[in-house]
Amino acid sequence: MSTTSYAVLAKARAKYGRFLTDRDYASLIACQSVAEVMVYLKSHTHFASVLSEVNERDVHRGRLEMLLRQYLFNEFDTLCRYDSSVSVGFSRYVVEKTEVEQIIRFLVLLNSHSTEKFIFQFPAFLSKHTELDVNKMANARDYEEFLSTLSRTPYHEILKIYRPDEKGRLPVSEMENKLYDHIMKHMLEYINKKTKGAERQELMTMFRTINDYSIFSRILRLKKYYNLPPEIIKTNMSPEYCSLSPKLIARMCEAESSAEVFRIMQSTGCGRMIGKIGYTYASDISPRVQFRLAKKNIHFSNNPSVVMMAFMFLSEIELMNVICLIEGIRYQLDPKIIQSLIIR
Repeated sequence: MSTTSYAVLAKARAKYGRFLTDRDYASLIACQSVAEVMVYLKSHTHFASVLSEVNERDVHRGRLEMLLRQYLFNEFDTLCRYDSSVSVGFSRYVVEKTEVEQIIRFLVLLNSHSTEKFIFQFPAFLSKHTELDVNKMANARDYEEFLSTLSRTPYHEILKIYRPDEKGRLPVSEMENKLYDHIMKHMLEYINKKTKGAERQELMTMFRTINDYSIFSRILRLKKYYNLPPEIIKTNMSPEYCSLSPKLIARMCEAESSAEVFRIMQSTGCGRMIGKIGYTYASDISPRVQFRLAKKNIHFSNNPSVVMMAFMFLSEIELMNVICLIEGIRYQLDPKIIQSLIIR
């Protein structure tokens, strides 16, 4: 292993060592207001540098989340610079994931006729790394105008087949699926091309397992909240990027109930993890599995690329925890409920 590779391992684990502890979470949950949360984050955590100029008495949730996401992005970007041999594809993955998140956010706003909100929550730090024309996107007032803003990106080819229905609404869930398939395809192609041996196996296992649970969660969501028929749910699935067989995915799509979907998933090798992670809501399962895999890899893997991706996943989950905690305190949820939502 090269000196730079050792540096990646050491830096990633050192950064992970500064993450919020159980004691930090207990102290944060005990706060009585968002201002108290901000004071604690600024005084006792690794978020202090990015929050130093934020006024805790007048904190805006949107700006706070943007600052924390920028911090996360910069942390990963800094880590990538230690070893260019493993960083190019993973940096692109982070950028593409952020781009897709913003495209989906715009589509949701377009469906609700409130695209004017888009520009105010766009992560400004992304502008230096993306080909998305943010200003044109923000000014698009219909789907055709939006598509034209993507003409120089690969997302145009993916989304041009869709059209609003008679009510002017877009099939955002299906579009979301295709966009994330694009990211996963790029990532797996990069892994196959640039890695080998144990490194490739660890990365493939991590990404495919995460995608397995993403598919499982998507089926549950489409059944429970959208009440879609099996044949429509199947069009939202892409078995080529996971370890679940097409036959098993079809069985879950055709299941009569959420309980049956659970039983089918738990009959698989990776599905047995459901009984070990301790979740409160079904929506918690996928990120808790991701947390479990990433935590294992950041502690035990000797491959820089695996540790780097594990650090990124753990960073995203910590950010999700902080935002969840702030929202819980803002809306005065019971501390026990907030605690149950924290992924540890």
